Amino acid sequence: MSQTLEQAIAAGAELLAASSESAKLDAQVLLLHILQKPHSYLFTWPEHALNAEQQQQFNTFCQRRLNGEPVAHITGQREFWSLSLEVNATTLIPRPDTETLVEQALEVAVPATAKVLDLGTGTGAIALALGSEMPNWNIIAVDRVNEAVALAKRNQQRLAINNVNVKQSNWFSALENEKFNLIVTNPPYIESDDIHLNQGDVRFEPLSALVADDSGMSDIKQIIIQSRDYLLSNGYLLIEHGFDQGKAVRDFFKQMAFINIKTVKDLGDNDRVTLAQWT
Repeated sequence: MSQTLEQAIAAGAELLAASSESAKLDAQVLLLHILQKPHSYLFTWPEHALNAEQQQQFNTFCQRRLNGEPVAHITGQREFWSLSLEVNATTLIPRPDTETLVEQALEVAVPATAKVLDLGTGTGAIALALGSEMPNWNIIAVDRVNEAVALAKRNQQRLAINNVNVKQSNWFSALENEKFNLIVTNPPYIESDDIHLNQGDVRFEPLSALVADDSGMSDIKQIIIQSRDYLLSNGYLLIEHGFDQGKAVRDFFKQMAFINIKTVKDLGDNDRVTLAQWT
């Protein structure tokens, strides 16, 4: 039997309550994706009845969510920096914490026509957010995974952000003789034995985009070391990292002779981004 929108959300929220901290929101997002309507539609037409096909699809989506599958994978999209991005299981799902990295990148002192590099771009979220804000920046976004490169290119083309160029590269490997005013990255930084890898959405995301050796620091250290050959004088490197890695990242920046090093907290008041300048 078909439900009204109000009934469907209530039933979906009740079903998902045991497995999701955002059960009602999950139900709303799944239903809106099926209806292809804005959020306001739920409040304007709560008595609107689902047809049989919509009801079946909503039940299926709720069951997938109950099994732990991320909402973003079920709908195939996630909003980041007010941009609607296509997502899939080949990359990380963009998270609100990463908007801290975008905010900091927009605040550093670089030329109006800055050359910018986004390492490990995944969906393209960081590069496309920066490109949408700074149309005069020349941004290269790289990822080593073929499927991620294809995904980021689709997002770039659909959003028509034409100052972002997506390439395949394992960190800096395909960037010979190029130098940048600004390098940004959200690399793998989780330890392989971290209990959070068995919880929530990360169970459905690629481990290669999450886990790093050396207490989660191996990729971060590699990027800091190599970036010195790719930064212009007075250029900046900004790195997203774990909530407990701020001091380790600052110490390694200092060891590698960077200056003006600082760590910035995310919306949850956790250390999230460390930036430093190369001279």
